[in-house]
Amino acid sequence: MSALVDCENDDMRVHLGSDHAGLELKDHLMTWLVDNGYEPVDHGPFVYDALDDYPCFCLRAAEGVAGDRAEGQLSLGVVIGGSGNGEQIAANKVEGIRCALAWSGETAALAREHNDANVVSIGGRMHSVEDMTRFVEVFLTTPFSEDERHVRRIGQVSTYDESSELPPLPASALQGPAKDGAGA
Repeated sequence: MSALVDCENDDMRVHLGSDHAGLELKDHLMTWLVDNGYEPVDHGPFVYDALDDYPCFCLRAAEGVAGDRAEGQLSLGVVIGGSGNGEQIAANKVEGIRCALAWSGETAALAREHNDANVVSIGGRMHSVEDMTRFVEVFLTTPFSEDERHVRRIGQVSTYDESSELPPLPASALQGPAKDGAGA
């Protein structure tokens, strides 16, 4: 399931998309990725435009990741905006994409380890360029854990995506609320 299994960075393509609020970080990451042996693909924007819309660029970046992965290409993505929220929402509209919002090295690692996220969203106005670069580095270098519970949970979400079928409730949820003896 994991896209990262003892590979060289130059085998990995990284798709980037942002809006005007993420342009500085995206441009910085293009250089950083090349310097660290990745193959970056820039989906824009290419110039500062305070009125640009993140879906134009972030959907293309997510589609790039999905298309690469469908062809067996090692590929991840980074989408960037002011907060990262809208960019994450947009990327998650693309079939086959699991995009997580990272606001720390730990959330970036957990996105890969537990959720096998294939796109990370970063808030370009929320952190320093150095911190955001570290979040991206952690995301790109952390493998999926392959733990059964995480595989199961990803499968439940995928099943819902395909069929709108809700996962069954666990027995603990069927018992109703616990009685605390404090009255009604």
